[in-house]
Amino acid sequence: MARKSAPDDLLAPLTLVVGQEELLLDRAVAQVVAAAKAADPDTDVRDLAPGALQPGSLAELTTPSLFAERKVIVVRAAQDLGAESVKEVKAYLDAPADEVIIILAHAGGAKGKGLLDAARKAGAREVACAKLTKASERIAFVRGEFRTLGRSASPEACQALLDSLGGDLRELAAACSQLTSDVEGTIDERVVARYYSGRAEATGFEVADLAVTGRAADALERLRWALAVGQPATGITYALASGVRSIGRLATADRSMRPADLARELGMPPWKVDRVRQQMRGWTGDGVAAALTAIAQADAAVKGGSDDPAYALERAVVAVARAARAGARSY
Repeated sequence: MARKSAPDDLLAPLTLVVGQEELLLDRAVAQVVAAAKAADPDTDVRDLAPGALQPGSLAELTTPSLFAERKVIVVRAAQDLGAESVKEVKAYLDAPADEVIIILAHAGGAKGKGLLDAARKAGAREVACAKLTKASERIAFVRGEFRTLGRSASPEACQALLDSLGGDLRELAAACSQLTSDVEGTIDERVVARYYSGRAEATGFEVADLAVTGRAADALERLRWALAVGQPATGITYALASGVRSIGRLATADRSMRPADLARELGMPPWKVDRVRQQMRGWTGDGVAAALTAIAQADAAVKGGSDDPAYALERAVVAVARAARAGARSY
């Protein structure tokens, strides 16, 4: 496998996804999984949570099955693998199994660099998923989202969306999807301003703002209204996840940074940093983890895993609100 795989070869034996931008990382993984399933609908996908690849488990995972179906194995947070697991992965790269696709998600940087270098030496197809830290990169991302959705938006509209929502790519992607599905004609600055001062603001993102401050009853009321007027359930889960992640990111940021530097580091406008700081009260690290788990379950439900997605969303909202109030020691 020493020969370099082509960048567009989604079925390459090894794909290396490098960076810390979660949305881009998830999309890179999803592209490979979709291509594998298109080639073989019976593809067995194993998406391993960080820390789930234990010594000895790789051999079992890559062993051909009796039915010889294709396998996709996703190793998250590969930079955190223990020495024994790294040794096993490197040995596997020297003699990869047929019909098995390995996706290594690596944060980049110095930690775990030996595995990163070994994957590159083995000819991995590599996808860059670095954080978009510059305003120009985020604007380009928003424009690209609209193009992918088959719509165009004025430069002023893209900037207005960025100013309103900040630099969270999941939130920006959800907003682009929401605008293209709900708005006909040209998407300009006036459309963005009208949308986010009215219907959209009073749906997913307002539900999230109420939930992360522990106001379960109010959040449930807005959730039911949002669903009644046809807001996409996936947009609501995106908003909830974005709200909780923002709290986690701000809580773990360097508190000695100046406000302007902190806002730039987090990819948020200063006003949003101030708002999230107010929302942090009552949250703990365990609360953030529990809330994100509940949101992930709701997201799976609204994407087809449940007969009652509205109920799944309600459970997630209650879980988030409970997490916001449960901690005796807040961030």
